[in-house]
Amino acid sequence: MITWQIKTFSQLTTLELYQLLKLRVDVFVVEQACPYPELDNKDHQPDVHHLLGYVGDDLVACARLLPKGISYPSVSIGRVASAQNRRGGGLGHQLLNQALTHCEALWPGESIEIGAQEHLAGFYQQHGFVQTSAMYLEDDIPHIDMKLAK
Repeated sequence: MITWQIKTFSQLTTLELYQLLKLRVDVFVVEQACPYPELDNKDHQPDVHHLLGYVGDDLVACARLLPKGISYPSVSIGRVASAQNRRGGGLGHQLLNQALTHCEALWPGESIEIGAQEHLAGFYQQHGFVQTSAMYLEDDIPHIDMKLAK
């Protein structure tokens, strides 16, 4: 069973911050063989929230929830990641459902926009997102912008 927590940067313990950054680097830098600036000065911005999914003491999933104006004109969800050894059992869907629920609680009625890796378009479409841009390269990985259809 997954235990979900939502915290601002200042609420994270040192251990939680380490686990969060390790999971993101493991997925986005190591697994995808993509050296890029993971620390982008957004994590600690006011009103940015970090969604953390734990099984016991192990962080298995995370996402970053950003108010409008930081990444997009709309509220956005980013750095959506799940541990490689936990994939295939619906964890990603649970994570995104939790992220959407928390975004609605934090910013009721606001539009939600994401920059998705292109190969995950179908996953996000299952949750109501529609493509809003042509493919573009971000850190040499094909991405598209998507917005939650209201």
